[in-house]
Amino acid sequence: MEAHPIRIAMWSGPRNISTAMMRSFEARGDAAVSDEPFYAAYLERTGIDHPMREAVIASQPRDWRDVAAMLVGPVPGAKPIWYQKHMTLHMLEEFGRGWMAQVRNAFLIREPAAVLASYVLKRESATLADIGFVQQRALFEAEADRLGRAPPVADAADILAAPAQTLTRLCEALGIPFTPAMLHWPSGRRATDGVWAPAWYQAVEKSTGFEPPRSKTARELPTQLRKLAEQAQPHYDALARHRLAPIHA
Repeated sequence: MEAHPIRIAMWSGPRNISTAMMRSFEARGDAAVSDEPFYAAYLERTGIDHPMREAVIASQPRDWRDVAAMLVGPVPGAKPIWYQKHMTLHMLEEFGRGWMAQVRNAFLIREPAAVLASYVLKRESATLADIGFVQQRALFEAEADRLGRAPPVADAADILAAPAQTLTRLCEALGIPFTPAMLHWPSGRRATDGVWAPAWYQAVEKSTGFEPPRSKTARELPTQLRKLAEQAQPHYDALARHRLAPIHA
């Protein structure tokens, strides 16, 4: 492990396995975690209505500059690793991104049909901007240009199908050791969960590890959502081409 702390920014859209991944890294014991630190700034700037909107805004800094400074500042608990769970849609174009060069950026992807089938259980409607695929591709391409190579991409389907093997690849790409502790965690809520947990985290609070979801395919979605999935698919595919394939025993 390096002498300086390793900050990992994991960029995901909503209704992925992003909170389970936060559980996984927290279970390591050597990692601090942060839950969607730009959420309040995003809600304040856009005025969009989300569940528990006012509570979210009250719980976090509302200026993106303050959030960015925090993310490259002291690590909570002086841990050697800081796993930062981010939603791509929260990173509005007017939010500065210079801080991203000081963290190790990785991308968590999921098939659009599976995302939408889960998303509409929490909000009745969705737009392409709401599910973050366009923003994720833009962030990925900007980071690839900065690095001169593709940053790590992990697909939720691979993690759920082969968690130990896929997380081994991910940890290797991030420059940290994999530990089997990442595969299991106690059920329940965490102090590190965002205040919005009661509206969004019912499933993950019951979980004790990575469990394959029961998701609809694109053909099973209503027509409007199917069209939205088709619009998102090319953006998913652009990152999926670079995904870390699991290491099979």
